[in-house]
Amino acid sequence: MKTSNARHVWSRLLVLAGGLGMVFGAVDPMEGSVVILPGSLLMAIGTLLGGGERRLVRFRVMIFVLIALGVVAMWGLSAVGGIGGSSGHSVWWGVLILPYLAGWSLGVSGPGSPRWLVLAGMAVGLWYLILLTMVLRGHHHSAHPMSVWPVVIVATTGVLTIAGGIRRLSKSSSPGPA
Repeated sequence: MKTSNARHVWSRLLVLAGGLGMVFGAVDPMEGSVVILPGSLLMAIGTLLGGGERRLVRFRVMIFVLIALGVVAMWGLSAVGGIGGSSGHSVWWGVLILPYLAGWSLGVSGPGSPRWLVLAGMAVGLWYLILLTMVLRGHHHSAHPMSVWPVVIVATTGVLTIAGGIRRLSKSSSPGPA
């Protein structure tokens, strides 16, 4: 019985630490990827350790894989000079980064996410919308034009995360079948 209790405690601690990493890292999605990636791994390990149902374990592992693929693509593209502008690489290479954004959004608002994580993810989604307004406001006054597409995509991730969070919270607060 003692081992089962210890596993449960470790499971909850790993999910908590992973969730915190995913939220705090998301404040700056590029630099924060070094925190989000291990955070998603901790959540997957915590779910597995806690003996969660297979579906939830597979979901959390899938989230980790999506984030890992997108982060590796982002780091790789950064290593070769980025995309768009004078980099010589088409902006379309940025599509390879989308699994990172999708994985993060699903990871904070998907099945099995604690209420605090869903709410924190929604707050980060709101931050992404604020970033968009800041960039658009500064874009008009800038002497050096830049592409606003990356910020638009991050803001879209914010909107989808907020919508997913609302859906998740409404499902958890609705009464079950009578």
